[in-house]
Amino acid sequence: MNNKKPVTVNKVNHFETFVNTHPLRNYVIIHQTDEFTSVCPITGRPDFGTIIISYIPGKICVELKSLKYYLQSFRNEGIFYENVTNRILDDLAGLLQPKWMEVKGIFSKRGGLFSTVIASHGRKPGK
Repeated sequence: MNNKKPVTVNKVNHFETFVNTHPLRNYVIIHQTDEFTSVCPITGRPDFGTIIISYIPGKICVELKSLKYYLQSFRNEGIFYENVTNRILDDLAGLLQPKWMEVKGIFSKRGGLFSTVIASHGRKPGK
């Protein structure tokens, strides 16, 4: 097992946001990419997956180009599926302060197993 401590890079500083002009309305924004890649911290081999980010915005929303670059920044990072899914949630929820957010990572088959990790923040209104 690899005992190296992960290098933490502050990726949140690169996000751009814009004002939510409908903050009183509970509407869901869904961003999805099927081109997510990171690196297995054990084998060093690439991992591929789909990331789906769903949220009910508070006062601000994330700008798509900066979100795309943020997600691409994991391309060479050694990180487990569970950790990357929760890190994306922590980074975005910390920045945006949404009413509710869910990040779903659906990862390609490895060793005969598909993995899906779902992490959420807050309580979805109406649930």
